[in-house]
Amino acid sequence: MSDSNLIPVTLIPGDGIGPEIVGSTLEILETIKAPFKWDKQLAGMAAVDVSGDPLPQQTIDSIHKTGLALKGPLTTPVGKGFRSINVTLRKEFGLYANVRPTRTLIPGGRFENIDIVLVRENLEGFYAAMEHYIPVDDDPKAIATCTGYTSRKECRRIVKYAFDYAVQHNRKKVTLVHKANILKELCGLFLEEGRKVAKEYEGKIACEERIVDACAMELVLKPETYDVIVTTNLFGDILSDLTSGLIGGLGMAPGANIGEKAAMFEAVHGSAPDIAGKNIANPLAVLHAAASMLEYVDRTDLSKRIEAAIKKVVVHDNIRTKDLGGNASTSDFTAALKQAIA
Repeated sequence: MSDSNLIPVTLIPGDGIGPEIVGSTLEILETIKAPFKWDKQLAGMAAVDVSGDPLPQQTIDSIHKTGLALKGPLTTPVGKGFRSINVTLRKEFGLYANVRPTRTLIPGGRFENIDIVLVRENLEGFYAAMEHYIPVDDDPKAIATCTGYTSRKECRRIVKYAFDYAVQHNRKKVTLVHKANILKELCGLFLEEGRKVAKEYEGKIACEERIVDACAMELVLKPETYDVIVTTNLFGDILSDLTSGLIGGLGMAPGANIGEKAAMFEAVHGSAPDIAGKNIANPLAVLHAAASMLEYVDRTDLSKRIEAAIKKVVVHDNIRTKDLGGNASTSDFTAALKQAIA
């Protein structure tokens, strides 16, 4: 395939195990002749080590040019240092919808036949990070405050995205998850707009409402009753990690961040520096993300080949990395996937 027919993609290998699992994914994408042309850029600690900047302008410029990115995990310091690069990228490119699919891969676990898609608003809520200290007496940090907000426009846009997703993927139901019983304005606006959007899809997609704590309880009691969930930023972050736990953890959890002019696909787990370089990391999260990216660019045929290979290797051949109960190395696991695809 000539370069003129390839789709430019910004490639961010990430920190810790990122380069290993992204490298594994690239091998598999090359095996199926995925139509991508990579522009490799740095972010996170890998970028700090090279340039002193966790998000170089060169990386931002690349995504503005390509409109598409595949990203490995990045390290975010806890309680100090630079702000989350993920949050910064979402705001920079208006990536308003975070899409986290959760599907059972390995049978015999606590739950079977899980197939949930969580759609999370990505730009507002408490993640807008309007934080302040209030001094009291001689303590300049006596009180910490955080101001969250939601806008009618974004509430409507994220709920409409969830309903459109449900229609396009032959889903049956969307659940609006909120805390409007307590946060009557902040979450009340989300629920108000959600109800308006739901009426536009009556007869096509069913709609139900759940308070977030009740939703969390039901997800670990009867997750099979959920289909598509749409919620605000903080609740979505928490619940999407919960749903990944239903199928074995973040090691198999991909994420897509969708905007009107750009999209970023990523592994949502951490950079796991303790196992970096040991050839034991599980590449499935990035690989699932790459499969989602193929679907995004209308190459569902290639996406299905990747997903079929994963199922064959992990389920039928029982070849698994250590975190999945096996003993395969990253390179062995990659080789098995390549053989299954070929």
